[in-house]
Amino acid sequence: MTVVLGIESSCDETGVALVEIGPGGAPRLLGEALHSQVAMHADYGGVVPELASRDHIRRVIPLARQALEQAQRTLADVDFIAYTRGPGLAGALLVGAGVACALAAARDLPVLGVHHLEGHLLSPFLSDDAPRFPFVALLVSGGHTQLMRVDGVGRYALLGETIDDAAGEAFDKSAKLLGLGYPGGPALARLAEAGRADAYALPRPLLHSGNLDFSFAGLKTAVLTQVRKLPAGPDAATRADLAASTQAAIVDVLVKKSLAALKATGLNRLVVAGGVSANRLLRQQMDAACAARRARVHYPEPRLCTDNGAMIAAAAALRWQAGLARPERRYAFDVKPRWPLEPISQGGPAC
Repeated sequence: MTVVLGIESSCDETGVALVEIGPGGAPRLLGEALHSQVAMHADYGGVVPELASRDHIRRVIPLARQALEQAQRTLADVDFIAYTRGPGLAGALLVGAGVACALAAARDLPVLGVHHLEGHLLSPFLSDDAPRFPFVALLVSGGHTQLMRVDGVGRYALLGETIDDAAGEAFDKSAKLLGLGYPGGPALARLAEAGRADAYALPRPLLHSGNLDFSFAGLKTAVLTQVRKLPAGPDAATRADLAASTQAAIVDVLVKKSLAALKATGLNRLVVAGGVSANRLLRQQMDAACAARRARVHYPEPRLCTDNGAMIAAAAALRWQAGLARPERRYAFDVKPRWPLEPISQGGPAC
């Protein structure tokens, strides 16, 4: 069995986890620790990169100790260390990369840089209901909305992506227009529970475009237009109705584009991953739509939808198992704040 220590520090969560994998087997989570910076950034209405980086520095070593203790392992039991190389905030990425390489050098361990989105993509393999290849993947988060055909680890073909705002950005920006706090997406979803999804006729951009691309900027503009029409100090019911209508528009596009991708590829298995995959309405409607089509849909465990070290360790373990990445004892590192997912189909970079 091979034990991987994974470190995630791409944005506003510091995550460390240990994953174990054997020949031909699925990754198994041994221990994990996570710290969210939401409370720290809330006063600013969004992530402050410098504060995020400094907080990662404070948290990562104590979290590593916590994950090792939970797993009842020590660094002597670790075979290699993985970290998020990109995409993400440059300063935040450098913290995780630096700590990973320093720990590895101290213990004479190999290291491996991991793509953040590949971590999300492969995170459902840590669940009891793990998917089987091939499948269509909907990667949906604050900064990314993509549909991929996935034929195996490292075998990814882009089917469609957002041409402007991602779905998570549409949630967050609409929440800000409604005067909700940070993080906006979960706040809007909570408010939407008290509203009527059909109260406002909001657009579904590119829904009938004939391709698998997304666009959410127009929806945000439509929400802004409706907010400006609201009376001063609108009552709670009115705000809840607009929140519910906004959420319904986003979810409708995600579900129908995903079903179109299944039809275009002829596949009957879907993976939905990324932060927005935790949205309850999205899961309900995606489950119903896939059941009607007799397709299977898989999600990460809810706690693994946000950024976390477990997905980084699992992605590294699966790439190593597939022979696509070779951890190396090279401790000079760099990071990739902008890093498309598709090119890594040909292999994985080491630190």
